[in-house]
Amino acid sequence: MQKAKKNAEFDFEKGLTELEKIVTQMEQGNSTLEVSLEQFGKAVHLLKQCQTTLKKADQRVQILLNKNQKDILEPFTVNETRS
Repeated sequence: MQKAKKNAEFDFEKGLTELEKIVTQMEQGNSTLEVSLEQFGKAVHLLKQCQTTLKKADQRVQILLNKNQKDILEPFTVNETRS
């Protein structure tokens, strides 16, 4: 239950920004092996949280689309035949 609560509080934009920051730091190659491994672990954790958030958002969109498909009105067309 604790895990679900933590994920509900996860701020996707902040997580993505932090992930990008870590990637940039690692790409520079100035960190020690220990620091790089620590950053990598944090990046993996952030990536999983971002993926979970995106998956939940996708599920919500699919639910809304499915719900709206039931409510779609057919366009009204008048078949006029004039003689």
